[in-house]
Amino acid sequence: MWALCVGALVIISLTHWIYRWRNPKCNGKLPPGSMGFPLLGETLHFFSPNTSSDIPPFIKQRMKRYGPIFRTSLVGRSVVVSTDPDLNFFIFQQEGHLFQSWYPDTFTEIFGRQNVGSLHGFMYKYLKSMVLNLFGPENLKRMLPEVEQAATGKLQQWSCQDTIEMKEATATMIFDLTAKKLISYDQNSSSENLRESFVAFIQGLISFPLNIPGTAYHKCLEGRKRAMGMLKSMLQERRAIPNKQQSDFFDFVLVELKKEGTILTEAIALDLMFVLLFASFETTSLALTLAVKFLTDHPLALRELTEEHETILKHRENVDSGLTWKEYKSMKFTFQFINETVRLANIVPGIFRRTLRDIQFKGYTIPAGWAVMVCPPAVHLNPAKYEDPLAFNPWRWEGVELNGASKHFMAFGGGMRFCVGTEFTKVQMAVFLHCLVTKYRWNAIGGGNIVRTPGLQFPNGFHVQIMEKDKGKRDASYNST
Repeated sequence: MWALCVGALVIISLTHWIYRWRNPKCNGKLPPGSMGFPLLGETLHFFSPNTSSDIPPFIKQRMKRYGPIFRTSLVGRSVVVSTDPDLNFFIFQQEGHLFQSWYPDTFTEIFGRQNVGSLHGFMYKYLKSMVLNLFGPENLKRMLPEVEQAATGKLQQWSCQDTIEMKEATATMIFDLTAKKLISYDQNSSSENLRESFVAFIQGLISFPLNIPGTAYHKCLEGRKRAMGMLKSMLQERRAIPNKQQSDFFDFVLVELKKEGTILTEAIALDLMFVLLFASFETTSLALTLAVKFLTDHPLALRELTEEHETILKHRENVDSGLTWKEYKSMKFTFQFINETVRLANIVPGIFRRTLRDIQFKGYTIPAGWAVMVCPPAVHLNPAKYEDPLAFNPWRWEGVELNGASKHFMAFGGGMRFCVGTEFTKVQMAVFLHCLVTKYRWNAIGGGNIVRTPGLQFPNGFHVQIMEKDKGKRDASYNST
């Protein structure tokens, strides 16, 4: 009898719990949707790989069924997904008032609990100003020759090889440059390979968060642990033997740490360094790889891009002199090409925020404490804004001025958290493309297929053969005017 009563009580409790999971409490009308299985939610479907360049199937199916705003549950968290341009804009405009930057606990484990994405208010603004000190316009002007030198050197090296894998090759190029500027790291003179730790980290970055030895997520955490250990050792070495003059970001950090009453801690500084190293090379190398693939597949775009950069060389007194900031800012079609590349790349599949109180919007209530995910792919592939949205068409950006994010373009984030490295990314892409199309040609050898899980990946790489253009013909062409 007692066993029967206990069993009935367990069943009733379980049924009630499942009901409450599927029907969360709300002081109003929740957006439509499904919370999926208890605890697991709809996480597996969200992370399931797909080969489409369209809006991810997880999002598209729910948009069709529920509309542009719907609820779900991911990694144990109640989430409202927004594909609505007005709600997206509202979220970015109200950050710090009604919304706060937030990412799942698994993300925090990966990037550190003191990472810049998890900090708010004055601390976030303070770190942002630190980063702008490195990647602001004036510093980028001074960095331009270094960026060009890195691209020129790597392209020359690659042209002597039978084939290269574009994603890995450009990631290494950008990592070497960024690590040098941030921490004066040179792999050739270091006993430890910092890049290898980041490779292990990236391989499990966008994977199901199961921390068991052998899983991609576990390898990701181990890669972070090794990389953070190396960064900490480097910082301690620099602190013991400081440079006489500020030469990199480490020096700047050490000055800040010594200031009386500083709010910067070593843990925050190391997490910041880790995120900057990752963000600077991984996202840009993905964009560059896709850019070269688009040029391979679209000869008209390649022709116009080449003509723009050859015109820059023709107008120089000395063809071999380095790029100037004025020349960089004159690359109109190049920026159209970059905009279209990152629009279709959708490297960041979701931007997360957390509600600070109940939010009323278009008849729905988003409860306090819920997560909100802005979905850039749904914005960038909206047929109401972009004609034939899946088509690669850089000419669609002709005459369009982009100063930060907008309701219809958020490849670099939005609001007060608009990516501070945006201009640095554009500089690296534009300079690399300049060096590539003016001096080299290439053939696609293999790979190039994309998979989204939900982030962009090239599972088989993109293998190309790079060959130097005939120098005599190049010089004749540039001097023909």
